[in-house]
Amino acid sequence: MKPEAMSVIEHITELRKRLILVVVFFVLAIIAGFLLSRPIIIYLQHTEEAQNLTLNSFNLTDPLMVYMKFAFIIALIITSPIILFQLWSFVSPGLYEKERRVTLSYIPMAIGLFLSGIAFSYFILFPFVVDFMEGISSDLGVNQVIGINEYFSFLLQLTLPFGLLFQLPVIIMFLTRLGIVTPMFLVEVRRYAYFILLVIAALITPPELVSHLMVTVPLFILYEISIIVSRFSYRKAQKAAFEEANKQDKK
Repeated sequence: MKPEAMSVIEHITELRKRLILVVVFFVLAIIAGFLLSRPIIIYLQHTEEAQNLTLNSFNLTDPLMVYMKFAFIIALIITSPIILFQLWSFVSPGLYEKERRVTLSYIPMAIGLFLSGIAFSYFILFPFVVDFMEGISSDLGVNQVIGINEYFSFLLQLTLPFGLLFQLPVIIMFLTRLGIVTPMFLVEVRRYAYFILLVIAALITPPELVSHLMVTVPLFILYEISIIVSRFSYRKAQKAAFEEANKQDKK
C-alpha cells in the first residue's frame, strides 16, 4: 500500500491532536502515580539494601520531593506506550504497510528493554554499590546519616539510565530501517562506540573498578547485539526495497 500524502497544515493539526491526547493521559497517569508512590516508597524502604539505613528528612519538603519524583516517573512509564503509539501513528502514514507492522512491533520491544535495564540495575548493580559504600563507611568508622531524598535520588540516578541505555538495540534497528546507519558502519566505529560506552559507564557508576566493569560489560554486549540486529534489519530493508523496485518496474 502506498504511503498517504498529507499537507503541512494536516501534519500540524495531526501532531497537535496527538500531543493533546498524550498530555491528557499523562495528567491522569500523574494522579495514578501519586496513588502508587506510597506503597512503592514504603516497599523500597524495607528492602535489604535500605533496612540497615536510617533515612532522614533534612528539609521539610523532602518527603514531598520523593513523592513527586516517583509520581512523575510512574506517570512517564505508564504513559510511555501511549507516547510511542502516538508517535508511530503520526509517522505511519508515510510508511508502507509492511513497514507499519514492523515499526509497531518496536513498542513492546522498547518497553521490555526499558524494564529489563531497570531490573538489571536495581537487582544486580544497586545492591553491590550500596554494600561497597557501606563497607567504605565501616572501614573509616563513619556513621552514615542519609537523607530520604538523597537516597532515592541516588537510586533513581543509578537505575533509570539503564532503562534508556537498554534501548540501544531498538534505536539501532530503527535507524537501520530508515537507512541512517548500516551494520558495516557500526563495525567500523566499534572502537569509538566502546570508548563512549566506557565514558557513560564511568559517569553513572561510583569510582570503583568492579562496579564500572559490571556496567561496561553489559553495554558492550548490548552494542554487539545491536550490530546483529542491524544486520538483520539491513537485510530486511534491502529485500523490501528490492521487492518495491520490482513492483514499480512491473507497473
